[in-house]
Amino acid sequence: MKRPEKEKLVAELKAKMVGASALYYTDFTGLNVKRMTDLRRRLRKDGVEYVVIKNSLALKAVNESGLAGVRLKGPTGVVVAKDAIAAAKVLTDFAKENDARPAVKGGLYEGAQVDAATVKKLASMPTRDEALGQLLGCFNSVLSMFALALEARKTQLETSN
Repeated sequence: MKRPEKEKLVAELKAKMVGASALYYTDFTGLNVKRMTDLRRRLRKDGVEYVVIKNSLALKAVNESGLAGVRLKGPTGVVVAKDAIAAAKVLTDFAKENDARPAVKGGLYEGAQVDAATVKKLASMPTRDEALGQLLGCFNSVLSMFALALEARKTQLETSN
């Protein structure tokens, strides 16, 4: 690959990183084309991009984005996600189904380095939509209890008169 092509790849990856809340690095060794396609499809469904690029080019894009402290070895796939939790869930679920592949090497979450254990913890958290649903359920139950208390008080006042 010639230098202009490499620079173009770095610029494209750097552009994808803008606005991303998380970057996860995975080792995709042992995944065949069919499984890789399935993984990319699942990630794309959640608005997440999976890029396979040489480590030196990935590091250059990361460093040019203002992020630092990343070290990559071996074959690496970069997950670029605006929704860090959804991406972590897809990676973790896919790895459970496919003999722990791809293996998460680590990554960056909102500018801070994270390890594979942290990515698994993120995967166990509720997504934004799930958290909003839980919050709405709490509000709904409080309002229902308030309405029941008002109804009971109204009934009590009617019976005493």
